[in-house]
Amino acid sequence: NLSQMTASAAEADLLAQSLKLADEALAETRTLSYLLHPPLLDEAGLASASQAFLEGFSKRSGISVEFKAPKDRVRLSPDVEITLFRVLQEALTNVHKHSKSTRAHIALACESGLVTLTVNDEGKGIRQELLSRLRGNEPHADGVGLSGMRERVRELGGELNIESSRRGTTLIVMIPVATELQHIESATEKRQGSVA
Repeated sequence: NLSQMTASAAEADLLAQSLKLADEALAETRTLSYLLHPPLLDEAGLASASQAFLEGFSKRSGISVEFKAPKDRVRLSPDVEITLFRVLQEALTNVHKHSKSTRAHIALACESGLVTLTVNDEGKGIRQELLSRLRGNEPHADGVGLSGMRERVRELGGELNIESSRRGTTLIVMIPVATELQHIESATEKRQGSVA
């Protein structure tokens, strides 16, 4: 409708700005829709989907990202994978918005029955007062982002911790996955046994 409108010379600039904003909103909505549940997460798992997301994030934000993940990539339950993926997205959104860091370091590890996601930046850190409120689990201390992440992690029996100083902020999420890994291993063994 906007593109079909005619405008006087005085209104032309306003109309052009409105068209541009509508196009940007549409592009952003498509991106958000994709990022909420990227097809690659179902197809290839958390490590591969994270790698693709981080490459796009780095291009969009200008923040250099280092990513470490296990070489043999174990699939986790869909609930754990989507929770960790969304934590990664939210954590990097916070790095981009608040930290003023030009670098981020992401590590994904799975050992001793725990999957651990670590997101570290080299930014200005979180003010001590706000950090205390965040650690104290005050409702809405951070808006909904961190509270939502913490709640999703708790529902899976895990925990989310934040450390911060003038050298940067580190977010660590740990979720127990021993039963899931055993389930995946036994399913793999069954598939291999049926092939033999």
